[in-house]
Amino acid sequence: MPEVATSVMAAIKGERDIAVGNVVGSNTFNLLGCLGLSSLAAGSAGLTVPPAVLGFDLWVMIATALACLPVFMTGREIARWEGAVFLGYYVAYVAYLILAAQQHDALGWFSGAMMGFVVPLTVITLVVVLLRPRARPAPPGSTP
Repeated sequence: MPEVATSVMAAIKGERDIAVGNVVGSNTFNLLGCLGLSSLAAGSAGLTVPPAVLGFDLWVMIATALACLPVFMTGREIARWEGAVFLGYYVAYVAYLILAAQQHDALGWFSGAMMGFVVPLTVITLVVVLLRPRARPAPPGSTP
């Protein structure tokens, strides 16, 4: 949460480079630094990756990385609607984790809705974003 607060405040102040750099730097450190330190502290036994991570979380991380590609390829700009979509995905991911942890009856319905509606809609959106014509930047020295 501190990274989210810092990034949001930087974006509000118009310091978008700081907002993006904070997110990328924080994620890089969390993955490499924290995971590396944890494995060193675990000793010779190392860290065991639970099957749930390999069965669900890994696929969510891969899907998120793939969903980021069109955003980065189309003008290196994250529009508000794209930010809202990513926030919605995060909320859906957390909701899934909560339902799964509680073994809630709605988990099957929620999973079906995600696979039958959200995933196809996401794929269609990614294809449209990649195929839409992009505005070319004006040549240097020309007036807009």
